[in-house]
Amino acid sequence: MTEKILILDFGSQYTQLIARAVREANVYCEITPFSKPVQYSPALKGIILSGSPFSVIDANAPLVDVEAMSRQLPVLGICYGAQLTAKTFGGKVERSEKREYGRALLKIQQQDVLWEDVKPESQVWMSHGDSILEIPAGFEVLGATDSIPVAAFKRNATTANVVYGLQFHPEVYHSEYGKKIINNFLVKICGCKQDWTPAHFISDTVAQLKNQIGNRKVIMALSGGVDSTVAATLIHKAIGDRLYGIFVDNGVLRKDEFGQVLETYRQIGLNVKGVDAREHFYTKLAGKVNPEEKRKIIGKTFIDVFDEESHKIDGIGLLGQGTIYPDVIESVSVHGPSVTIKSHHNVGGLPEKMHLELVEPLRYLFKDEVRRVGAELGIPQAMLARHPFPGPGLAIRILGEITEEKVKLLQEADAIYVNGLKSFGLYDTVWQAGAILLPVKSVGVMGDERTYEFTVALRAVTSVDGMTADWAHLPYDFLAHISNEIINQVRGINRVVYDISSKPPATIEWE
Repeated sequence: MTEKILILDFGSQYTQLIARAVREANVYCEITPFSKPVQYSPALKGIILSGSPFSVIDANAPLVDVEAMSRQLPVLGICYGAQLTAKTFGGKVERSEKREYGRALLKIQQQDVLWEDVKPESQVWMSHGDSILEIPAGFEVLGATDSIPVAAFKRNATTANVVYGLQFHPEVYHSEYGKKIINNFLVKICGCKQDWTPAHFISDTVAQLKNQIGNRKVIMALSGGVDSTVAATLIHKAIGDRLYGIFVDNGVLRKDEFGQVLETYRQIGLNVKGVDAREHFYTKLAGKVNPEEKRKIIGKTFIDVFDEESHKIDGIGLLGQGTIYPDVIESVSVHGPSVTIKSHHNVGGLPEKMHLELVEPLRYLFKDEVRRVGAELGIPQAMLARHPFPGPGLAIRILGEITEEKVKLLQEADAIYVNGLKSFGLYDTVWQAGAILLPVKSVGVMGDERTYEFTVALRAVTSVDGMTADWAHLPYDFLAHISNEIINQVRGINRVVYDISSKPPATIEWE
């Protein structure tokens, strides 16, 4: 039985960070909308209430029965969760005269197990518009800041579980001892054993997969990316060659990627068929310049090719997917039930078309956890450390019409760039990098000849999760080297530029 912490989501931008902090402490947790009834079980060890963009004073404020929860389990309220806790038990919460946002100095006023190994004064991160002016009867203040008299509080009733409230956000990086505070709640208060590890996850998941799949066959679209590869390896560990992988060459993969990925799958021992559908995709893409139209054509064509291949295998009953937890969370409304996985998922559309039961072994893992599980499974580091690559591939890095000639040009330039990042030791310092072929030509001089050729833009960003990104400050000598290599080696390109736009306002991809 895997112990679990439940995080009730009230719509905070930081809710995923709470989950990540709990997972980093080797404790399993799940995020659920506040409106979903709590299912109590012996595995459930505690409840965390998230922050929220709402005010507890609003008439339509999202509410839960904190008192009833505390009769079952320890509760930790964070920001809005703390204000809701205070209000529920009869405390006084009012709008602050000014919204407090940013760093503050937490001063511990009352020693508690929550503060074990936490300094008496430490930096925390505030983000709230309401303040707790009076704590309820039976509660005590544990900490304050210069501007907030109640930054942390506690109820320690003898007839119920302990309830904590933190006005600050311990899950945010800027809270100096935030992870330690969360860890203390998990271990000292909830009694978690901290035994949720990649090896534990693999053994549990393989057992669950065997139970779900039984003697049936599973088909799965593979992309060469981390998520689909780790998901396929887990399914293969459960059912062996009854997993049928399909890897489609859509004509807009990176240079030599089709062969390299198939070889890696062979080394791992996966049962994967490679399908060369390049000409089919080029025909469908001919004359198309609108980015969204190109995306839709590639998605639909992929589904058609995959569906055709699936009919060559008898008795397929399930569809494997590399869905991960952020995909699931983003598809769940705080105010309502779960909706479908977002449409830009690489194999979006397949479940609807094929009417197959889904197998999603990674649906409760974050990206970094997927990589750790992959390492435990023995998947080569080169594949686990691969940068994210868009489903439509180089098609959205070729601005304008897609032709086989343009694809080859970009493949060569992109290979020089990516291999250069690796040889200079820069590949692992950036989140994602790639070259973009621009639909403009410019005049150049090579030897005594005048040229009129394409321009390539180089893109590299740093990020944690892809939601925001900063342009990577790559060394000038590296950029100069790559520019020379591309212009000298790729006939058809005579100019290289570097993109210094961040997200927002720009996006990581150009289309």
